[in-house]
Amino acid sequence: MAFDVARIRGLYPGLGAGGVRLDGSAGMLVPEDVASAVCTAMRTPFSAPGGAFPASRRADDLLAEARVAVADLAGARPETVVLGPNATVLLTRLADALADTWTRGDDVVLSRLDEQATLAPWLRAARRVGADVRWSEIDIETCELPAWQYEELIGPRTKAVAVTAASGAVGTRPDVDTVVGIARRAGALSVVDATHAAPFVPLDLDRLGADVLVVSARAWGGPELSALVFRDAETLERVPSVALDPAASGPERLELGPHPIPLLAGLVTSVEHLARLDDAAAGSRRERLLTSLGSAKSYHAGLLAQLSTELRTMRRIMVLGDATRRIPALAFTVADRKATEVAQHLAEHAVCVFTEQGADGVFASLGVGEVGGALRIGLAHYTTPTEITALLHALETLP
Repeated sequence: MAFDVARIRGLYPGLGAGGVRLDGSAGMLVPEDVASAVCTAMRTPFSAPGGAFPASRRADDLLAEARVAVADLAGARPETVVLGPNATVLLTRLADALADTWTRGDDVVLSRLDEQATLAPWLRAARRVGADVRWSEIDIETCELPAWQYEELIGPRTKAVAVTAASGAVGTRPDVDTVVGIARRAGALSVVDATHAAPFVPLDLDRLGADVLVVSARAWGGPELSALVFRDAETLERVPSVALDPAASGPERLELGPHPIPLLAGLVTSVEHLARLDDAAAGSRRERLLTSLGSAKSYHAGLLAQLSTELRTMRRIMVLGDATRRIPALAFTVADRKATEVAQHLAEHAVCVFTEQGADGVFASLGVGEVGGALRIGLAHYTTPTEITALLHALETLP
């Protein structure tokens, strides 16, 4: 494997501004080739898809290329890729369309590990039709999401099960395979949010068996576009259409309005960028993605182990959770200090991190609001051991 972080850092012009960027969970910096692809597309004469003239045909081709790129990333087929502006919007369309077929007494199963942006669409849809909401709970010591509880939560009236493939807050990667299997046996639709997993873990929707996978290009440095990827076209066709065109078919049934053509160009290039993270990767784009993301996974496992081990030895620091399977993200608290105070101190040392006050999601379950909030660390493809050291040094100088 050839994950050359020095080479990779040279692909991100934003790093020229300096500072230690440990805010990857909010989305990575944009690579130069992605920015260039968007700019080039904005200078190219595109029109709306569906016409017979060259500018329209170019738009048709680019839209098709975007679906193929996401399908390569997810291990799926392009005819099942629904594109949209962000995950929350797409999940709202899906949840609202599905809820039209629910009745009072039906239920959906959600996870305390998921973020509010992906929970809100299901909560609103359930409330609108009077459906029940059942919650899977996390182990507050490890931040694991025990899969065994889904045997009791999923029942004959469960219509949908939504669970994250990885938490961008505490890094936990649940046993999604088991959860999906339980949902399938009960006849419930399984929706897996792979937003935070996609930049670090090879995805294979066919092997996973989930009905729908959610990805967001911003997570890996792509444009503000997301996708719902269905495992098969039959499942997609069973979802009630929300399209303005009554004749819409396939993924267009869950798409509204025109797509931003320049951003589609950026999306295609961003997936190709992922495929080139390992400069020794060869073969089809799908094969190169599997190799590159496998290399990224190994590289970040070492960085995360260094960071977690060092933090746990520091006085006043408490790392939240210790899940067995993780992506390179974690959260911690500092005794006798509010998270906002620590974040300000780190910013003065040119270290970028985010804080959480514990009002909702996994941090509410962990009760971090009672100890002044938590700090979130998200590593990226361009993070180095030197930057981990810079964070640790800045924390050591905390008064």
